[in-house]
Amino acid sequence: MEVATTQRQLTGDKAARIVDAMRASVAARGTAGSTFDHVAREAGVSRGLLHYYFGTKERLLVEVVRRDTEIRLATLDQALAGARTADDFIDVLVRGLEDVVERDPAYFTLVFELFTLGRRNGEIASEMAALLRGTRGVVAERLAVKQAEGVIELADEPDAVATALFALGDGLALWALSEPDRDLASTMRAGVTCARRLLGA
Repeated sequence: MEVATTQRQLTGDKAARIVDAMRASVAARGTAGSTFDHVAREAGVSRGLLHYYFGTKERLLVEVVRRDTEIRLATLDQALAGARTADDFIDVLVRGLEDVVERDPAYFTLVFELFTLGRRNGEIASEMAALLRGTRGVVAERLAVKQAEGVIELADEPDAVATALFALGDGLALWALSEPDRDLASTMRAGVTCARRLLGA
């Protein structure tokens, strides 16, 4: 993906341990409570090494989101590649959304928090925008392929449809996380109806 989240190349076991430790810390303490001291201790590295690799906590948080997104996107793209109908395509998207909301809500929470940080930090905003462009591009490319195969009939350009689908998913996730006790089954059905129109189902 077209993202340069650090000044140093992130390779090796130590960098991976730092990212994993920050992710675990955010899940346990939230972003505000996840300090470099906590992360360094849990990763088994010096605090200085976190500064060396990432510079700031915000850049480390972006790297956590980037790595999570790459993993999720690879799984999503593989599943979408197997879609034989528009309903198959939509089912993959819905199952992916439900899995994250139910099993890993911290991922969406972190994405939303970084968006807020980006409103005050141009560097973070630029990196998150690049990450979103890369993510949207993968799905847009898959949409174009499926349209060429005759599986779907897009209501607009692939990039525009991909953006609208992500907007639907992010919005549904926000509502689900904001009102965890609310039954959103009917809202999900409405979202699927919108997606079906976008994919010509």
